[in-house]
Amino acid sequence: MILLRLIDQINIFIGKTVSFLIWAGIVVLCYEVVARYGFGEPTIWAHGYTQRIFGSYFVLVGAYTLINRDHVRVDIFLNTRSPRANAGLDLFNYAFLILWGVILTREGWLFFLDSWAFNESDDSALGHPMWPIKLSLFLGAALITAQGIAEAIRSVVLIFNPHADVKRSKPA
Repeated sequence: MILLRLIDQINIFIGKTVSFLIWAGIVVLCYEVVARYGFGEPTIWAHGYTQRIFGSYFVLVGAYTLINRDHVRVDIFLNTRSPRANAGLDLFNYAFLILWGVILTREGWLFFLDSWAFNESDDSALGHPMWPIKLSLFLGAALITAQGIAEAIRSVVLIFNPHADVKRSKPA
């Protein structure tokens, strides 16, 4: 269970750290709005940066959201079952999450490698490099996959012992 808590703690740290990207995105958006509508001078860079900031944010906080159990859940199925049945349903869901995560992690890594090797840039006037956003896709997918594995292990434990203390870390 030490490994599971380590995965939790890494994802809690990254989730809390990355959550500050929201403020950077807000600053860039506000700057763009004031520049565009207040001074009639829109920027050529704000749109690309806000896409990257918010894209990275949403990908990198996925595992933190999973720890908090804040992803969309169909509670009508979960609140009417026994703890063992709930753990079984969770395990079923985590199996699909892990499958999706493994595929997305692999593809994200390949996207990153190609982008890095070819110095890929977007088609904006500034030609932003694409590798940072593709690296965040890989990292976010890897983190949520690791968290999904940790949660699946907890579900297996709860299937066999519904009253087990699975030591889930609590984000502060």
